[in-house]
Amino acid sequence: MTDHRPVCRPGGLIAAMPRWPLWRTPAVFRAFFVAVVGGAITLAVVLATTTAVHVSEFVLWAVLFGAGGVCVELTRHGSQPAGVTKDLLSAWKIPVALLLPPVFAVLTPIPFTVLKQVRVRPGTLHRRVYSAAAIGIADGSGSWLFHRLVPNGVSPAGWILGQPTRAVAAAVLCGTVCTVLDSLLMATAARLASVETPWRALLFNRESLTLDLGETGTGVLLAVACAVTPMAIPIALPPVLLLHRSLNQAQLRAAARTDPKTGLLNAVAWQEEAEREIVRARREHRSLAILIADLDHFKQVNDHYGHLIGDRVLGVVANALQAGLRPYDFLGRFGGEEFTVVLPNADGVEAAQIAERLRREVAMTLLELDGGRTVRMTVSIGIAVLDRHGTDLTDLLAAADVALYGAKAAGRNRVGAAA
Repeated sequence: MTDHRPVCRPGGLIAAMPRWPLWRTPAVFRAFFVAVVGGAITLAVVLATTTAVHVSEFVLWAVLFGAGGVCVELTRHGSQPAGVTKDLLSAWKIPVALLLPPVFAVLTPIPFTVLKQVRVRPGTLHRRVYSAAAIGIADGSGSWLFHRLVPNGVSPAGWILGQPTRAVAAAVLCGTVCTVLDSLLMATAARLASVETPWRALLFNRESLTLDLGETGTGVLLAVACAVTPMAIPIALPPVLLLHRSLNQAQLRAAARTDPKTGLLNAVAWQEEAEREIVRARREHRSLAILIADLDHFKQVNDHYGHLIGDRVLGVVANALQAGLRPYDFLGRFGGEEFTVVLPNADGVEAAQIAERLRREVAMTLLELDGGRTVRMTVSIGIAVLDRHGTDLTDLLAAADVALYGAKAAGRNRVGAAA
């Protein structure tokens, strides 16, 4: 039987180079990519040529890598949607960084990345390469710092056992350095690749920070346990897998409430929040308003630039709207190019002021494309106020929708209030 499967030849790989997604990224991102990857390679070569590795160190690394591989396999068999891939690998890489020479910390992300690419979900090649390089630099830096703090003539494990208070404090510090530096490198790359993504969303995501801190703490505890006895690794594996499962369940619940294109609440989650706020407002005799914001001429954007640019426009508009809201307002994507907002403690006057601010925020926002092209966006907004235009969410949405289409009919890029 003839095998008709395509064969990957070096010539074909080279011929495909001009079509790599990397070349379609901004030039500043490509420069940063080369700097980070080049830095990681240089660091790995220097450490590999100056570090004497003992067999016992390699055996400990193999056991830790195997435990991490089990977590990767659990991720593979968990049928997770894209974006929900928390595998607790940092919990196993931190003991590598703390207990083994820094060269292990720099190189370990490479086999882990290959394992995830092959066993979990294929990813864009340049993103995988950058991720491995960034993690290698971050973990290598934390490892180098911890080994600098270890007293002369004492092994890291011996320091943890002999002076547990100081050693564990140093381990927490260095584990945090690994996590923070990795987050900064990842956030910087994301920002350079997509300038419309705000720094706040990249650096101050509460859920992501909580997960990162949880991984760091777990990794330090594993390092302490390994210092006592390597037999702690198989004993610690089941609890870590249980933690992995609970983290993924939390991520899946969050993903079920989130619109994937904008990161906002989806329609179902937004309606739940809106209903809750309406009940609270009526119970406490407080004011409340509902806004519906609809992108003007969005179909023309999709028809002219394509749906991928249309998705970027939705993300940019979502960021602009979020920037104009108060911290306790709820913004969601209701569907298509339509966004909805709950404004607790807002009467008609304040709702109109907020809606006008949102309209200006969007109108001042530009999406820059390749070749110097830009896309401008505007929105029309409809307002409805609790008890004046309805007593439940259905009535308020209907009233705001009528006001929205009144704003559209009046010329778009304006605010309308229900009669």
